[in-house]
Amino acid sequence: MNFENILVELKENLAVILINRPAKLNALNKKTIEELHEAFKALDSDASVKVIIITGSGEKAFVAGADISEFANFNIEEGTELARKGQELLFNFVQNLGTPVIAAVNGFALGGGLELAMAAHFRVASTNAKMGLPEVSLGLIPGYGGTQRLPQLVGKGKAMEMIMTAGMISAEEAKECGLVNYVVEQEELLPLCEKLASKITRNSSTAIASAIKAVNANYTNCVNGFAIEIEEFGVSFNTNDFEEGTTAFLEKRKPNFE
Repeated sequence: MNFENILVELKENLAVILINRPAKLNALNKKTIEELHEAFKALDSDASVKVIIITGSGEKAFVAGADISEFANFNIEEGTELARKGQELLFNFVQNLGTPVIAAVNGFALGGGLELAMAAHFRVASTNAKMGLPEVSLGLIPGYGGTQRLPQLVGKGKAMEMIMTAGMISAEEAKECGLVNYVVEQEELLPLCEKLASKITRNSSTAIASAIKAVNANYTNCVNGFAIEIEEFGVSFNTNDFEEGTTAFLEKRKPNFE
């Protein structure tokens, strides 16, 4: 896969997507969002890819935000379409991807950058990472799902504080409030993500995709998460992975999932 603003590296069952706009601190522009959509879609359809890690180039930024120069002169209709299309192409798409996505937050994750990290299934940060949603300082609000995902992760009160002050929090603060799962030194960031990915790849990809769907259902309006869990649990009984997993357990061996 050849792209202008991102790099994709394949390592056995793992794919690493690197947002590669260091001169712009990896800011998200229209082209980058489209390329990320294409990459995630292709990797999700590749049965050999069990986990995707997304990170930014360099040691300063995961994604420092959206490329403001692209929308500084937008009107209401254009702004509405920007948020709608962005959520559809990338942020909601990543959240609902059947392949697990880990965000390796290697520096500034601000605005759209934090929104992208929150769309991933979980996050690991380097010690120098700084996170925040500064949109109100520009006369805007988060438009790529930030007002919805941040309260889900850190609680309403903390989310309101972060959004209204437009301030940044440190990696340790992010860990304390549940925004990230781990904080490690920069050089340990990708190795830890790869270690976590390795643990994930030992399990049933089919079951993991069902679990992602069931967990996400709890955060979807007018959807009964318990009902989706029951449905996905039942569907699991008709999969080859269920047969292999239970057989391996009874035979006291490690499963060999497809």
